[in-house]
Amino acid sequence: MTDPRDDLRGDLALLVEAAREAAGIATAFRAPEVWDKPDGAGPVCEADLAVDAMLRTRLGAARPSYGWLSEETADAPERLAAGRIFIVDPIDGTRAYLEGSQDWAHSLAVAERGRIVAACVLLPQRDLLYTATLGGGATLNGATIRASAETDPERATLLGPRLAMSPEHWTGGDVPPVRRAFRSALAWRLCLLAEAKFDAMLTIRPTWEWDIAAGSLILSEAGGTATDRRGAPLSFNKPQPQSDGVLAGGALHGVLLPLLEAGPASPPA
Repeated sequence: MTDPRDDLRGDLALLVEAAREAAGIATAFRAPEVWDKPDGAGPVCEADLAVDAMLRTRLGAARPSYGWLSEETADAPERLAAGRIFIVDPIDGTRAYLEGSQDWAHSLAVAERGRIVAACVLLPQRDLLYTATLGGGATLNGATIRASAETDPERATLLGPRLAMSPEHWTGGDVPPVRRAFRSALAWRLCLLAEAKFDAMLTIRPTWEWDIAAGSLILSEAGGTATDRRGAPLSFNKPQPQSDGVLAGGALHGVLLPLLEAGPASPPA
């Protein structure tokens, strides 16, 4: 009898191979041309587009029935009818990449019926490869990882922008006494939670699916939790591919969630 997990392992192996090929392309650029996206959405460069084109060709050829959603490809409604779909951020942390930082990643995932079922996040300059399959656990460079068991905010560190710690986002303006840190790539932030380097992560603004798809599975398979900022489960391949922010963490997720101010829903970006 065929083990259904073999199907996911096959998808994961494909993602890892494609991510490594993406790394070869991205690291070969020395001074890529840069453009600004419309509406202040940030920079995009030659490397983003080259990696995106390779991934779409390579992954599409290997799995022609799968849909496609990528930060650097114009969205198309056909993806909504696909049984499985690739959700890709060719370079997560483009600003960091352009600045010569090591804190950027290739983030690749497969979603099925709204759930992520296979994921990999590769940081080429740090030699870090995070992987997970649904029900198969999460690994860093082949070793099993587990999320933090910390529940005391006074001993915890939260990854997020300064906005996340503004009093208006917390009930009664009472900001929990966590330390705050920041990393550029959202995918990497989730992976850092999965290996218990940090205890929680919060984004307030609408968050694109390609930023969180792979990392959310890696975290959940490491025993953590990722929801939107109101506690609703994350779902993927939606018509508007965004979540209403993200609250994620190990055991601290359940401590912080009741402390967040619900407020009005964030408007789509």
